[in-house]
Amino acid sequence: MTGRERRSDAAANRDRIVEAARAELSRSNGAIAELKLHGIAKSAGVGQGTLYRHFPTREHLLAEVYRHELTQLVDAVAPLLAEHPPLRALNRWLARVVEYARVKRGVMAAIEASAWQDLYLDQHHRLDEALGALLDAGKAAGEVRDGVDATDVILLLGALSRVPESEWDARAGTIVTVIVDGLRVR
Repeated sequence: MTGRERRSDAAANRDRIVEAARAELSRSNGAIAELKLHGIAKSAGVGQGTLYRHFPTREHLLAEVYRHELTQLVDAVAPLLAEHPPLRALNRWLARVVEYARVKRGVMAAIEASAWQDLYLDQHHRLDEALGALLDAGKAAGEVRDGVDATDVILLLGALSRVPESEWDARAGTIVTVIVDGLRVR
């Protein structure tokens, strides 16, 4: 096996581990206590040694899940805008944010505060830019009111962090609907 093949295998293993952890967090509604690393390794089809080589601690794995989720959110903007009118694209994107927020809640609870702050500062501008692109497209189409920016919407989305887990399914979608309705041009 060449060095390139080994690197390719290692990258594929890493991707499978992250996807298995993300899937488990989604299944467990972001409950970190239910995230068993040996189960993640098994689900990813790798040994525990491989998992720990890529992610020496649970915190490292959770941080990578967060980065992965954020990348998927950011990367979804252009296809959504290509397929839908801006306000519908924004609404669909915010529906994805709801799932992201569920995973993020669990990650935030598990990652030490200083590490979370570093991760947030390093990555969050990407979310601001993605949301800004959706809002700008909506304003250009006359669907989104002027005077609103990404920071306003992100502050409103902060309400998701206050929804009790037992009420998540009933309330998270309603919060997004209220936000989108408030963004519409009157």
